[in-house]
Amino acid sequence: MTSYLTRADLSVAAPIVEFAEASLADAGRDADAFWAGASEIIHDLGPRNAALLAKRDELQQKIDDYHRAHPGQPEPAAYRAFLEEIGYLQPVPENVSVTTENVDPEIATMAGPQLVVPLLNARFALNAANARWGSLYDALYGTDAIERTGELAPGKEFNLKRAAAVVAFGREFLDSIAPLAEGSHTDATGYRVDAEGLVVATAAGERRLADPSRFVGYTGEADAPATVLLVQNGLHAEILIDHNGAIGRTDAAGVQDIILESAITAILDLEDSVAAVDGEDKALGYRNWRGFMDGTLTESVTKGGTTFTRRLADDRTYRTAGGGEITLPGRAVLFVRNVGHLMRTPAVLDRNGDEVFEGILDAIMTALGSLPELEGEGGGRNSRTGSMYIVKPKMHGPEEVAFAAEIFTRVEQLLGLPARTMKVGIMDEERRTSANLAAAIAAASDRVVFINTGFLDRTGDEIHTSLHAGPFLPKAGIKAQPFMKAYEDRNVAIGIASGLDGRAQIGKGMWAEPDSMHEMLVKKIGHPQSGASTAWVPSPTAGTLHALHYHQVDAFAARTSLPAVGEDALNALLVPPLAGEGELTAEVVAEEVDNNVQSILGYVVRWIDQGIGVSKVPDIHDVGLMEDRATLRISSQLLANWLQHGVITVDQVDDSLRRLAVVVDAQNAGDENYESLAFADGSEPGIAYTAARRLILEGASQPSGYTEPLLHGLRREKKAEQAARA
Repeated sequence: MTSYLTRADLSVAAPIVEFAEASLADAGRDADAFWAGASEIIHDLGPRNAALLAKRDELQQKIDDYHRAHPGQPEPAAYRAFLEEIGYLQPVPENVSVTTENVDPEIATMAGPQLVVPLLNARFALNAANARWGSLYDALYGTDAIERTGELAPGKEFNLKRAAAVVAFGREFLDSIAPLAEGSHTDATGYRVDAEGLVVATAAGERRLADPSRFVGYTGEADAPATVLLVQNGLHAEILIDHNGAIGRTDAAGVQDIILESAITAILDLEDSVAAVDGEDKALGYRNWRGFMDGTLTESVTKGGTTFTRRLADDRTYRTAGGGEITLPGRAVLFVRNVGHLMRTPAVLDRNGDEVFEGILDAIMTALGSLPELEGEGGGRNSRTGSMYIVKPKMHGPEEVAFAAEIFTRVEQLLGLPARTMKVGIMDEERRTSANLAAAIAAASDRVVFINTGFLDRTGDEIHTSLHAGPFLPKAGIKAQPFMKAYEDRNVAIGIASGLDGRAQIGKGMWAEPDSMHEMLVKKIGHPQSGASTAWVPSPTAGTLHALHYHQVDAFAARTSLPAVGEDALNALLVPPLAGEGELTAEVVAEEVDNNVQSILGYVVRWIDQGIGVSKVPDIHDVGLMEDRATLRISSQLLANWLQHGVITVDQVDDSLRRLAVVVDAQNAGDENYESLAFADGSEPGIAYTAARRLILEGASQPSGYTEPLLHGLRREKKAEQAARA
């Protein structure tokens, strides 16, 4: 049961008060003034927030009415004219120019992988922050990036042939980023440094780099360095030398490993990958964020019977050939992802006893948690330019982006921070934002540091926006439709035209198959080739492997040769991916229903029962896929669409739910904390099963197709049930 304390005219959950007032005391801030100012922000901006949500509903109702009156694929010119008439499509501003200042190079001028992790899980979050540097040898040996069959199969014992294949891959990589003037790193028998740079000993004699500037520095002694630091396309790679190491003693040059600069940025998430439904959950997230900002967060980890403490990595200092020093960050530059504008939270109640908007609370509390980094002795631990980076998701169009910027302005004034300290990442994941992206960027042109695309939420919104137009294709078919390519291409083109180069990231979405690293290496190179300076990866290991792509491709240079994106791209963007005549056969429908029900059940049972916001969920073929609320949104909205148009029936959904509940139970048999989904005939289903069913049957009526309203309410119900049993 939540305990509330009175602060100003607010009722604040006790854990939130504890977090805030400890932070205020450390920062030398007056608590009474803070709460009075927080109340002003909440009561001034709350009605504005509500009005923006009402406008969403108003526009959606008009679009629904249009599709009911004009079923099927809309006529392009008439549909576009309609969207302009109702204000869904807004005029494109001329000469959008991003002016954001004080942006760290990892965001403004470097290209590399990006991790997204739940902030409530300190272990995962610390792993992500420390994933700035990762072992290439471990990433290759432990995944299918190297063939895993025959003599290269990992096995229970260390496989020397597999290790040799890893080493060979590593030498090829060194040849690609820092080729020798003659010969190959494969021939290296030693490395040393002199006043002119790196010297590589080979059987044929000493060799130098074809481009001496690829050598940056070293540690240890010049004649026998412990590490050699190289660079290409702004990303670093470190040759780790240890003649006594398990690998190094078998290597002619003593190379023990190659350490890659990997996830140069990370998003610590308070949104889609967490289950934060009350004051206790929110306070945990805020405390963890503050622990990153003051450098104190630690986590006890037990592996193989050994317990150790995980903490933030130190910076890395190297000597240069000229006798100087260079220091590189040991950690990723961190964003915090606040929630969007939709949800309210019981963590704080306003003067009328109503829940406050969660996005406003997130802005206040995460900025408060950033004060040690922005003002204290730990300044520069995350941002060396004095900025705070906030990803703001699920905004619908430029008005909502402008509102986020206004929230940040008010919070800066509350905490006495310099104007525009709080930077914004705009997630281009709702169709109204995609269609008006230039105007959305212009609405925060002095704060924007990030735009990205993502198939997941973007598809969920696509389905909900055009829900009444007709039945949609299955998920795989949707991804291949012209609107998706137009979306991806326009995002980069508009970002470049708006002046994001040198000031902000242009990002791409998640690789959702964490066990398929070979396929990722084949396909995800398309992201830097598209001009994206970052893309999401599901693990530190995937980050290290994806870093290879940014060595292969200069993402910034790729932007100069991209084909033009014309006005037709907006027209393509507005074409809903409806199924054609005969495409939804009984077999296709049956398989798609089961696939979606499987992923919904597998994700929701952990969300509701255990508060796990993101997890690797086996699909119907036992392939592990990363699932979060964005994937849930697609699955539930697609089935809701098919119910709406009679492609499937409620009985079919219920039959699939009952059958797949048994399968999901079997897939989770090894989890001692798991509660069964399946229920005997005549018994009542549990809360998690009920949540999955309601997400499908009530999907059409959910605001913008979002899953949060149902999930949050039922998770709180489950927490109450668990507390009563305890």
